[in-house]
Amino acid sequence: MINFHSHTTFSDGELIPVELIRRAKVRGYKAIGISDHADHTNLEFMLEKLLPIKEKYSTHLDIDVVVGVELTHVPPSLIPGSVDLARKRGAEYVIVHGETIVEPVAKGTNLAAIEAGVDILAHPGLISPQEVRLAAQKGTYLELTTRKGHAYTNGYVAKLALEHGAKLLLNDDAHAPSDLLPQELRKKILLGAGLVEDAWNLVCKHAEELLQKILQIR
Repeated sequence: MINFHSHTTFSDGELIPVELIRRAKVRGYKAIGISDHADHTNLEFMLEKLLPIKEKYSTHLDIDVVVGVELTHVPPSLIPGSVDLARKRGAEYVIVHGETIVEPVAKGTNLAAIEAGVDILAHPGLISPQEVRLAAQKGTYLELTTRKGHAYTNGYVAKLALEHGAKLLLNDDAHAPSDLLPQELRKKILLGAGLVEDAWNLVCKHAEELLQKILQIR
């Protein structure tokens, strides 16, 4: 299993980075991505602290660790600049907190994120077919999530992604130890979204593809 979406005490997570990584390893994850909530005020600070420890923890905890950011509630007009800044400061991947139906995310966030070339659009809510097609063209992965609330639109996102050729990931959006779910429950969440059983292999393939891309760039 691979999870690119998790949070530590650097934002609103409950665990310090090393405990998050250790718990992911014990749960059976092959790789864990730390992607704390970020905007212009804290982005550089978090990356400065997290990037130096990824190789050490990967080696000593025997799990691949990658470091990104989740740009959260950033106004759509500022998203391109925020993505550029994150990449310049060393973020190995960039997530944007999409237009989930359970938070007041600004309209236009999904489109701005995809146009800016983000790696992952998290919980994109009632994303439009046009935006899904653009995500497919730009190589932006659309997130299916195991997180309560955000998961309400998983079925809708999955249906459009499969229709228009966009790539899907399954992420935990982990904020607490209990959010790191076992494989069997993750599979059931995919089935609950209306996907067929081999969808598990599809999201695992996409996750491995993104992980290898990140590791090769290092």
